[in-house]
Amino acid sequence: MVNAEGLRAVFKNAGRPKDYQSHGAKVHSVDWNCDGKRLASGSFDKSVCVFILDRDRLIKDHTFRGHNDSVDQLTWHPSHADQLATASGDKTVRLWDARSQKLAATIGTKGENINISWSPNGQTIAVGNKEDLVSLIDVRQRKILRDEQFRFEVNEISWNRENSLFFMTSGSGHIVVLSYPELELQHDIVAHPANCICIEFDPTGRHFAVGSADALLSVWDAKQLMCHHTVSRLDWPVRTLSFSHDGELLAAASEDLLIDISAVSSGERVTTVPVQAATYTVAWHPSRYLLAFACDDKDERERDAGTVKLWGVPE
Repeated sequence: MVNAEGLRAVFKNAGRPKDYQSHGAKVHSVDWNCDGKRLASGSFDKSVCVFILDRDRLIKDHTFRGHNDSVDQLTWHPSHADQLATASGDKTVRLWDARSQKLAATIGTKGENINISWSPNGQTIAVGNKEDLVSLIDVRQRKILRDEQFRFEVNEISWNRENSLFFMTSGSGHIVVLSYPELELQHDIVAHPANCICIEFDPTGRHFAVGSADALLSVWDAKQLMCHHTVSRLDWPVRTLSFSHDGELLAAASEDLLIDISAVSSGERVTTVPVQAATYTVAWHPSRYLLAFACDDKDERERDAGTVKLWGVPE
């Protein structure tokens, strides 16, 4: 493990975040594909934008249109660099092929979708809707395998790296852990005194992190399911989290006018990224210390700027 001081040195020459025009309205979600050559963004404007990373800058490659409502979350296939899935309020999940720049499939769902997760083995997509119904989609057959209704507020969903457990954060401050594929309750962990908003697993499989409405983020041992430490530097609900490729850094963001970047081993602050507005999505590059994110920022006319930002490029 690298200590916080060693990590700080990495960002000594990091310049200001670079802005890239992406959408005509607020950007809800950003995600890198598995080889780090593409970044996708989903927006309230119903579109999906794909950028190509060329050296240290983003170049807009294509805009996918077809959703009839806001694109709230998106996720790339864990090992196929061209396959992208999007969840929308229009009661569909859509699969896109970034190489051919075409829609690959539309899967109808029972509600307005707000979260999505692709299983580490690539075979299944889980999508959750506003009514706390989670649907499991078979990627190959492009159909829903099963719908599971929960009696609590389901905020975000994820598998562990081994694909053997399915995690959900709840509105009551719990982490609910189910066996997979059986979806039988294994653990119901009281994690925070307030709503657990987001959950993220680190790429190495050692840890996962949870962000809460109590402005705390907690880092957990993924095998023991024990809390390693909490970070309490933010003043607002923690909306989004991302681990760096090596599992050493954790970025957390909220309505605070900064993104907090901490050392996973200790929780100590490594650096911050100043922002001008609330930040709702962050994503570390899969092999570099490059952070993509999007804020609720406005242009000179006080309209949504719709920009995607990139930080970590040396000046």
